[in-house]
Amino acid sequence: MDATYSVVSTKLCLIRHGETAWNAAGRLQGQIDVPLSPVGAAQARATAGALVGTTFAAIYASDLLRARQTAEAAARVLALPLHFMAGLRERHYGVFQSLTYAEARSRYPAEYARFEAREADFDFLGGESLTDFAARVVACVATIAARHAGEQVLVVTHGGVLDVLHRQASGKPLSTPRDFAIPNAALNWMSMHDGVWSLLSWADTRHLTETLDELPG
Repeated sequence: MDATYSVVSTKLCLIRHGETAWNAAGRLQGQIDVPLSPVGAAQARATAGALVGTTFAAIYASDLLRARQTAEAAARVLALPLHFMAGLRERHYGVFQSLTYAEARSRYPAEYARFEAREADFDFLGGESLTDFAARVVACVATIAARHAGEQVLVVTHGGVLDVLHRQASGKPLSTPRDFAIPNAALNWMSMHDGVWSLLSWADTRHLTETLDELPG
C-alpha cells in the first residue's frame, strides 16, 4: 500500500462501519442512528490496529453514529482529527427503514421488487433514489480526493456507499446485481488519478475474526 503515485492522484482507504445489532438481524438502517454492537466495536478496534504504521493525511467519516464510532477508533490510533460529512451517509431507505428485508418484502411487495431490480428512480416512497444517492456519494468522495491530491486519506462510511464507489471504479452499472463483497470493517483501497477511479484492492478481512456481508445483491 506504499506505491508511489503522481501528485494529482489521491489514494483512499475505504471502510464500512463495524457490525451493529441491526446488521446481524438483517434490518435496514439507512439513515437511522444505530450504535455498534460489541462485535462491531471489536471490529473497529481491529481495523484501527491494522492501520498502525499507515500514513494518512486525514480521516473522513459519515456523521451517522455507527460510522462515527468506527472512525473514532482509528482516529485514536492514528492521532488524527475526524472530519464528518453528511455526503458519506448511507442511502435513505424511506418506508423500508427499521424493517428487516423480510418485513419489507412482505409489507411492500411491489416496491421491494423495484428495490431488488435496482430501479434507478425508485425512492422507497419518500427516501432516496439510486440515481440521487450515487450522485451524492460520487460528488462527496470526489471532493475529498480533490482536497487531498497527492495524499492518502481514510474514509469510514456505509455498505451502500461502497457499492456505489466500487461500481464507479470498476465501470459496473448501478443496475446490475452485486458480484463483490462488502464486509463490515474490511479494508478497501482505490485511487483517483486525473478524475479516473481505479480499484487497488477490495474486501481485505485478514485483520478480522468475523464479519458480515448481509446486504442484498
